[in-house]
Amino acid sequence: EVQLVESGGGLVQAGGSLRLSCAASGFTFDEYAIGWFRQAPGKEREGVSCFSRSHGSTYYADSVKGRFIISIDNAKNTVYLQMTSLKPEDTAVYYCAATKMFIGWPGCPTESATYDYWGQGTQVTVSS
Repeated sequence: EVQLVESGGGLVQAGGSLRLSCAASGFTFDEYAIGWFRQAPGKEREGVSCFSRSHGSTYYADSVKGRFIISIDNAKNTVYLQMTSLKPEDTAVYYCAATKMFIGWPGCPTESATYDYWGQGTQVTVSS
């Protein structure tokens, strides 16, 4: 059974940093892509970053490029999203998601509808 559990959210001042964790089980990173998404109140869910080891693919949304880094600790089966230089507009519930990759895909999927498995979300609030 695939399970994803996020942690690490909280309240931080603008310019600060947070590291989100997503503990994964029931699949391997060799076969599945991992995505980070966020949803602010009244807005649609937005793709923030994704990674696929099988396709050698990493993606960052323009709004977070240069500030966020996605990484994987294989020993802990955990995916991280290191967030720096946080802005009030980064405030949202952050979700990690997983989907099995297929050979014909060009890279990790950036659309939320492609992902089959989701964590419960963790709140990130950035104060100005």
